[in-house]
Amino acid sequence: MRNVVIGLLGTKIDRMRGVGSWQPSIKLCGHDSLPVDRFELLHPGYAEALAHHVARGIAALSPDTEVRLTPLDFDNAWDLEEVYAKLYDFAQAYGFDEDRERYFVHLTTGTHVAQICWYLLTESRYVPARLIQMEPERPGTGPNGRLNVIDLDLAQYDAIQQRFDLASVQHSTLLRGGIGGTDPVIERLIDRLEQIALRSDAPILITGEAGSGRSTLGARVHELRLQRRQLRGKLVRVSGIALATPDGAAMLMGQKRGLGSAAGAERAGLLAQAHRGTLLIEGMEHVPPALRDNLFRAVECGQYRPVGGETDLDIQIRLIATARDGAGLETLFQWILRLPPLRERLTDLEMEFDHALDVAERRLGAKTGFAPGARARYLRFARSAEACWAGNFRDLTQSVLRLCTLADRGRITLPMIEDEIGELTERWRNCEADTTSPARPDDRALLAEILPDPAEIDVFDSVQLAAVVRVCRLSASLSDAGRALFAVSRTQRASRNDADRLRKYLARFGLDWDGVKSRGGPGLPV
Repeated sequence: MRNVVIGLLGTKIDRMRGVGSWQPSIKLCGHDSLPVDRFELLHPGYAEALAHHVARGIAALSPDTEVRLTPLDFDNAWDLEEVYAKLYDFAQAYGFDEDRERYFVHLTTGTHVAQICWYLLTESRYVPARLIQMEPERPGTGPNGRLNVIDLDLAQYDAIQQRFDLASVQHSTLLRGGIGGTDPVIERLIDRLEQIALRSDAPILITGEAGSGRSTLGARVHELRLQRRQLRGKLVRVSGIALATPDGAAMLMGQKRGLGSAAGAERAGLLAQAHRGTLLIEGMEHVPPALRDNLFRAVECGQYRPVGGETDLDIQIRLIATARDGAGLETLFQWILRLPPLRERLTDLEMEFDHALDVAERRLGAKTGFAPGARARYLRFARSAEACWAGNFRDLTQSVLRLCTLADRGRITLPMIEDEIGELTERWRNCEADTTSPARPDDRALLAEILPDPAEIDVFDSVQLAAVVRVCRLSASLSDAGRALFAVSRTQRASRNDADRLRKYLARFGLDWDGVKSRGGPGLPV
């Protein structure tokens, strides 16, 4: 395979100036470790004589090297935009043949701006090459100096890869709030949210039930960006319901003096407060459409006009919002991520329980222990179909705090656990999280986790299948789920193989037990 070097002529460093000059474009071709078959030498028109001089020097040192001289002029060699554009155009027109040739970019020559542009072009693979840096002759380097090849495939550098892996773990830990876990849906959600947070400034909508941790996760995204120095401003929270009031526009956009209910009042507004930071709107579905338009103009165009104002003001802001679901908001948000409710995250329930216990202990300033069997009884109930967790993590946090508060001498007993189970059961008596109920507002989102396209099945089947999936996820086995689903009709059948009946039902939709339980289908909306 032929070796091809691409480089800019060094109008100063490649010029022979007597003792001490070293002409790196020429010396590069004198290394046996990298025989150069072709040198693409880019030069400004005014230095054509020097380019020919360097070509002759290369021919004298390495007769087998073909040198191609290509004129390339910059009006300002220190203008990043111009230099990048012209090198990009050269790369687009070049016609790389990676099957027959290996490419290298010579970084030693050219301005620092050109070196930056070469790096950007090679790192993005517009130029499929490795980088070369030359060092002048020193004792021990030989007459042609030292040649260093830099490969941007970072995966081969163990120390660098370990640092990337460590940073990824730290980001994931931050987004999780320090709570570990193994739930595959949450793993994928956190991984994707990390990528979005660090690579995109487009608005993010986090959907899910109340108490599922939507606002907390949005605040952690802001904190991650702050740590990575992508933001300098603060996090400003506001309720969508508050923005739906007659005062909502002035609250968000600000207000000029003499307008509104308070004569002579003037305020900056939430947008100004969140400048260079994040605006977190809790309950985006409640924000009036007209105010949404003004908000997204500010986010996307970087300008807004206060109520009563005559001129636009500049703004830099990131938007994160929460909603029950994304209905009616799909065209506004580039990123929509669904945060599953607690009852769909039972894999990590014990870790969430321990986190809630730690929070309660720190709040009360005392450690809490469990009597034999008490902790296991609570967790068994928490994972059962009896626990609908209508308030999600809010319910769990309050429940654990009640137990710790009432613990006599810091010990939670089995009777206390039974009392707390009774308390939760009473609170949930009429909750809509009844897993056997056929009517649920989030059926579409649930089925999107396991089906490529939920819209391809009838509404009747959608409602029924969603109810079946919920029962499966709250059951320990296929047989348990079958018994719960067919408790009535099984008494009227000769065969009572509920597991087989459920297996056949799922197969109608191309599903199986493992796929439904793991929530890892191709339509996963995270």
